[in-house]
Amino acid sequence: MCGIVAYIGKKEAYPILIKGLQRLEYRGYDSAGVALISDDKLNLYKKQGKVANLVEFAKDKNTTGSLGIAHTRWATHGEPNDTNAHPHHSNNGNIALIHNGIIENYDVLKTELISRGYVFNSETDTEVLVHLIEDIQKKEGVWFGEALRLALLSVTGAYAIVAISKEKPDTIVAARKSSPLVVGIGKEGDYYLASDATPIIEYTNQVVYLDDEEIAVIDLKEGMKLFSIHDEEKTPYVQHLELKLEALEKGGYEHFMLKEIHEQPRSINDCFRGRLNAKEGWVSLGGIKDYEQKLKNAKRIVMVACGTSWHACLVGEYLFEDLARINVEVEYASEFRYRNPVINEGDIVIAVSQSGETADTIAALELAKSKGAIILGICNVVGSSISRITDAGSYTHAGPEIGVASTKAFTAQVTVLTLMAISIAHKKGTISETKYHSLLHELEAIPAKVQKVLESNDLIEKIAAEYKDAANALYLGRGSSFPVALEGALKLKEISYIHAEGYPAAEMKHGPIALIDENMPVFVVATKGTSYEKVVSNIQEVKARKGRIIAIVTEGDTQVRDMADHVIEIPHADEQLVPLLATIPFQLLSYHIAVMRDCNVDQPRNLAKSVTVE
Repeated sequence: MCGIVAYIGKKEAYPILIKGLQRLEYRGYDSAGVALISDDKLNLYKKQGKVANLVEFAKDKNTTGSLGIAHTRWATHGEPNDTNAHPHHSNNGNIALIHNGIIENYDVLKTELISRGYVFNSETDTEVLVHLIEDIQKKEGVWFGEALRLALLSVTGAYAIVAISKEKPDTIVAARKSSPLVVGIGKEGDYYLASDATPIIEYTNQVVYLDDEEIAVIDLKEGMKLFSIHDEEKTPYVQHLELKLEALEKGGYEHFMLKEIHEQPRSINDCFRGRLNAKEGWVSLGGIKDYEQKLKNAKRIVMVACGTSWHACLVGEYLFEDLARINVEVEYASEFRYRNPVINEGDIVIAVSQSGETADTIAALELAKSKGAIILGICNVVGSSISRITDAGSYTHAGPEIGVASTKAFTAQVTVLTLMAISIAHKKGTISETKYHSLLHELEAIPAKVQKVLESNDLIEKIAAEYKDAANALYLGRGSSFPVALEGALKLKEISYIHAEGYPAAEMKHGPIALIDENMPVFVVATKGTSYEKVVSNIQEVKARKGRIIAIVTEGDTQVRDMADHVIEIPHADEQLVPLLATIPFQLLSYHIAVMRDCNVDQPRNLAKSVTVE
């Protein structure tokens, strides 16, 4: 949530900041702003709406200076408007600050500061920070970086903060707790700061990820120094980024989401490259190799995640229980930590997150760790918080996902969970050698089969045109296709704003069937498998009530074709691997419906890509 960009060096900061904000706009697009120091003056410009509004607003203003901070906001405290936009400045006009996170005790601090004469202009929790820094600076007689450190000792909550002061025009100060912040080290003695690496990779691949309660002080003459908020000096750990700049561009596609849907043959293949060899008959997940025996012996696995990642975990539950015969519980991370969960020493908790920065998932992991659980992670972003706090884990290698509605991250997460389940099942002996080798060959063939599904794009677009004006939709599936129904409904809700719900197909009779009439589209995963005949019966029940059926079927199916209003064929696959194929048509349907409804596909209203606040 919210995007932070900052620069200090010898170049003009403004173009770097604006380009960085555009790259980070998927993190929030309620408002945007910049603050620059030029000729000992602090120039601050901010505007409600997208970054383009800020660029238009600032085009006739002084945007010179080689030190600056910028922010694109996803609103938490205070409605989206010019006043609540970041950066915020101190009452004396010396300090400007940007912030990602939530200050939980802001109200107490604000009341105290008001009693001391400080004037607040916004409704945000962030403004408390900048006034508190000014207040401490006055009382203690310290420079603004030390005042920031002391201020954080009084703060409860999550933050990624970057601050500048016109009294120190060659210095930038940053701090982090529970919200991501990365520092890029340039080749010309300059530094780039951001919420993630996407604005940085154009300039450098050498980065330092700040840890919780760390403060970075960057001085043009002295370079960067790291401290804890308790004033203990720390040694920066420099990492090399593998991210490629071209991965951040649309590559000729109209939207990032469409590009990312079409990248799935490659992203799935990248996910198991070096981890799977069907010909030689092996699976190897190096990141969890030291924990394979513990997974094999586990009596219970708990998977925690949010949103789309939670749906991936549901698929993982079916896989682990069916293949490896291990009891799996899937938990919403946002609920897990608040309901006093039963976690025993030796339990395995697997966190799944695209960004690796999801606040609720991180909090769930910390709780599990405190109770003696083994914590593993599956995420997409190298160097992310989850990758650093877990005992071990696996990267999905899906590449950057810019579209807010997750697509390739979902199939990559399912791929990793599939690899894990197959590997553990083989080691436990809960599947036969024949089944093991069959699954390896089937999984290796999935990228080519996904490519074939993508060739149905024109058909799917025609179907989308027929249902773009629907007010509601139902998605049905059985077994491991039930999470696919949930994910399909979520995609439609996220980007087209059509109300949709996913259900196990058999549950339709327990309430939702009351909604079905001639105006209700019902999307059904009806592929060949153990529940096929049952799903066919569910389709007949819908048709008896004049519902419209859009069915995903196995290539060559004729039985469902004769009943459904529309069918979308996918290649035959082992039942356990059907989710990797069946989810693709739902992604394309949602995409085309959203485009036809003139919705902002990549930046749907009220959403942000990485939910770094609770």
